[in-house]
Amino acid sequence: MTGFGIATWVTRTPAIRDELGASIEAMGLVLLGLSIGSMIGILGAGALVRRLGTRPLILLGGALPVVGMVLVALLAPAQVPAGVWAGLFLIGFGSGVAEIGLNVEAAAVERHIGRPVVPVLHACFSLGTVVGGLVGIAMTAAGTPVVVHLLVGATVMAGLAIFAALNLRPLPREATPADADASTSADASTRADASTSADARVTAATRRSVITVQLVLIAVITLAMAFAEGAASDWLPLLMTTDHDAPEAVGSLVFTGFALAMLIGRSAGTPLVTRFGRAPVVRVCAAVGAVGVLLVVVSPSPAVTAVAAAVWGLGIALGFPLAISAAGDHPTDGDRRVSVVATAGYIAFLVGPPLLGFVGEHLGLQTAMLVPLALLVVAFVVAPATRGDEQPTDASPAAPARRPADR
Repeated sequence: MTGFGIATWVTRTPAIRDELGASIEAMGLVLLGLSIGSMIGILGAGALVRRLGTRPLILLGGALPVVGMVLVALLAPAQVPAGVWAGLFLIGFGSGVAEIGLNVEAAAVERHIGRPVVPVLHACFSLGTVVGGLVGIAMTAAGTPVVVHLLVGATVMAGLAIFAALNLRPLPREATPADADASTSADASTRADASTSADARVTAATRRSVITVQLVLIAVITLAMAFAEGAASDWLPLLMTTDHDAPEAVGSLVFTGFALAMLIGRSAGTPLVTRFGRAPVVRVCAAVGAVGVLLVVVSPSPAVTAVAAAVWGLGIALGFPLAISAAGDHPTDGDRRVSVVATAGYIAFLVGPPLLGFVGEHLGLQTAMLVPLALLVVAFVVAPATRGDEQPTDASPAAPARRPADR
């Protein structure tokens, strides 16, 4: 659902920009609504997951983007940039809380069954973007008004959200050792103030223990991959229409090719990780993605850019989901680690649109793509951080069997 919604919006970005009469830089500020909404949702989602579980967040993520899409559909033709900003804010906020809930839940499933499954979840997102992109190409080629296209998209999103709400069955969470210690301490104490103090000390110690050098490096990889993916989603169609003077339908087609390449890459994720290990796959992903972005930067024609965009998408396809898997690969703190890493990754969606819009306004969007290129080079260097621990901290003999295959 989220992939379909993003593609529905992205494929009509040039048309919405024209209806608003916005410059590239002004469009970057409009896109900031999506970014700010995402970040507020993501920053608050970690605490909500611990208190409420994943289901309420995922349900909220199904409802708000539908409302936001309707606002964009109605207010873009009316030339109300603030209204489009608000609609994108709702799309971003709903998607943000859902992304944390979905990734935490997927990492828990992965630990439970002992196989890499997070890439499959992200492949479903890419499948949604491909379908949404194809619909967007057809709507654009047929000259369908933006309001009609986005309202149809909102209807499809609502149907998918309702289906998910009726069928979602999250895994029950097991208490961590720290939670058990806190519970024992509270039960043994007869004074409420002593219990509260003990719980606070345990919580603070647990939170401090989550942040490690390895987790920070994994967060850097997530940020780089998310920035590169967001740069393509936000700007590829506009890059084609502004820097290459291509028709709007061609911009939609290039984005859809990018999404299709990501779908192919993510669908191959489980066998690749099982065969070669997580860290080598992440390193190759960063390298291939960097090559694709570089080709976009130096491309002299729309045809070369289209091929380069596919290489870009194929390269970065597995970066984000494998970083999430690496963060969740922990016997006790998987949920917290996934929240931290996913939050760091979605910072890219806050920084990316205005930064690339500013650079693109003055130097061209092709030159602006040097920013995600540099981040992918950093991800290539620190890719070994996603390697699994050789000696797990869980002393249980069954622990290695429950961990995703890695080398």
